[in-house]
Amino acid sequence: MEKIFNNTQVAFSLKSDTELDRAYFLFKMIDNQPLVRIGTAVTNFALKANLPVEGLIRATVFDHFCGGVNEVDCLSVVDKMYTKGVSSVLDYSVEGKEEEEQFDAALEMTLKTIEFAKERQAIPFAVFKPTGFGRFELYEKLGEKQTLTSEEQAEWNRVVARFDLVCKDAHSKNVALLIDGEESWMQDAADDLVTEMMRKYNKEKAIVFNTLQMYRWDRLDYLKKLHEQAKKEEFFIGMKLVRGAYMEKEIARAEEKGYPSPICASKEATDENYDAAVRYMIEHLDAMSIFAGTHNELSTYTLMELMQEKGIKTNDDRIWFGQLYGMSDNISYNLAAHGYNVSKYLPFGPVKDVMPYLIRRAEENTSVAGQTSRELSMIKAERNRRKGK
Repeated sequence: MEKIFNNTQVAFSLKSDTELDRAYFLFKMIDNQPLVRIGTAVTNFALKANLPVEGLIRATVFDHFCGGVNEVDCLSVVDKMYTKGVSSVLDYSVEGKEEEEQFDAALEMTLKTIEFAKERQAIPFAVFKPTGFGRFELYEKLGEKQTLTSEEQAEWNRVVARFDLVCKDAHSKNVALLIDGEESWMQDAADDLVTEMMRKYNKEKAIVFNTLQMYRWDRLDYLKKLHEQAKKEEFFIGMKLVRGAYMEKEIARAEEKGYPSPICASKEATDENYDAAVRYMIEHLDAMSIFAGTHNELSTYTLMELMQEKGIKTNDDRIWFGQLYGMSDNISYNLAAHGYNVSKYLPFGPVKDVMPYLIRRAEENTSVAGQTSRELSMIKAERNRRKGK
């Protein structure tokens, strides 16, 4: 397989010199772990104290990792990326309070992004998080098979109704819907609910997508069991495959509560698990659609090679690659240039409310070995190329 991800000219074709310099400055900062911690604390304090830092955040980290403060604000970014064949997934990244009105607001926003996606070829998916529609503890209680009080049951019925409304809307508008994965101790209830939605709305093809976090060693078995169920009950499976974003939290909780860690023993084991799931889905593409969310170049090449071996067209609409906006442009833009389906997760929302998301990104970049230095070396190479070195 030809190695295509080192082409920085394609990777950064949309970035002006100034934007490239900003990216370099940002990743340089992120590369410095103590600085990320200090920056995080200072930013949180400044926002809570209502200090006028929004402009600064917006001009630096926000505009690098986010599409805008609302859905309309994102459109210039969406259109710009689409000129290079890179699609967008509008991700309302407000991690709000656990209140009914907040859940209803997230529901409204998700319906709005489905409508947006219906009207625009550049936006092939909508997305939401289970905890955007209901309380974490409620999922957890259900997952632990505890009996709900009558109030909790009524509350859960509202969560189910939100899921159903959004999935039904996506189905009627023919817009694929990605449902994000979260912590393992709330995931069982979310999985059951998403599977119910697949049974209902994935009769003709995959509209509803769940997420498998492959750093969990049990997820491949889960996929195989789901496949058996799908065959019996005649529905299609949509899956977003990611490695996972809550590792430290997962390991700490398992230790604290004294249960075996749900996380693979090593990074290599996670990589193998991820690729095994990709392989399994490609083997059963007649019944599945895959959204490969990865910043890992080797995993991306693996999927490309499998497609080539099986004679699957690069733009087969059952296979999508995905990266986060502001990261791994060398993967996204080079995939698009070679005709693959690729989309960027484009987070949006008021600066203050999107901060928790941004802080997670910065922390994730410092904890994923080599991610930041990879970004930096690509940016450096492109700056040198432009200077004619």
